Amino acid sequence: QAQVRLVGSGAILREVIEAQRLLADDWQIAAEVWSATSFAELEREAREVERWSRLHPGEPARTSHVARSLAGRAPIVAASDSVRAWPQLIAPHVSLSDGARFVALGTDGFGRSDTRGALRRFFEVDRHQVVLAALAALAASGALAHDVCTQAIARYGIDADAPAPWRA
Repeated sequence: QAQVRLVGSGAILREVIEAQRLLADDWQIAAEVWSATSFAELEREAREVERWSRLHPGEPARTSHVARSLAGRAPIVAASDSVRAWPQLIAPHVSLSDGARFVALGTDGFGRSDTRGALRRFFEVDRHQVVLAALAALAASGALAHDVCTQAIARYGIDADAPAPWRA
C-alpha cells in the first residue's frame, strides 16, 4: 500500500491533519503526520551534526534528528504558512530512496485574501493541495497512477490552469 509522510509547522498542522484524513478516506493512502516546531532549528541541528562528522573523520558519523526521523521510501510533503523556503531547509538533510520526493509547500508572494482559508487556497497550501502534492509525489515514484492526480484535481475543485500564486 502507498504511504506518504506529511510535515506541518504551526497553524498549518491542522490542514496537514485534514489532508491525512482525506488521503485515507478518499484514496486509501496511509499518511504519517509530523509536527515541525521549527524547520530552522531542524536544519541548524542537521548542519551541526554534519559539521561534527566532517571534523571527526575517525569517529562514527552522527545522524541528525530529521535524518533519523524522515529517512526512507515514503515521499514527504512539508507545509508552512510561511514561505516554502522554510520547509525546504530540511530537504537536503533527508535521505529518500526508491525515487521518493520531498515537496515543500508555502505561501510565496503577497497575500490577497480576506481569510486564512482563502490565503491557503490561493497559495496552494490548503488540505486539498497537500493531498494533491502527496498523490503527485507517489505518482512520480511509480507507486500510483498519474490519473489519480487528475481525479483529485476534479474532486477538490482545483483550478489547474490558475496562474502560479507567486506570479499572480
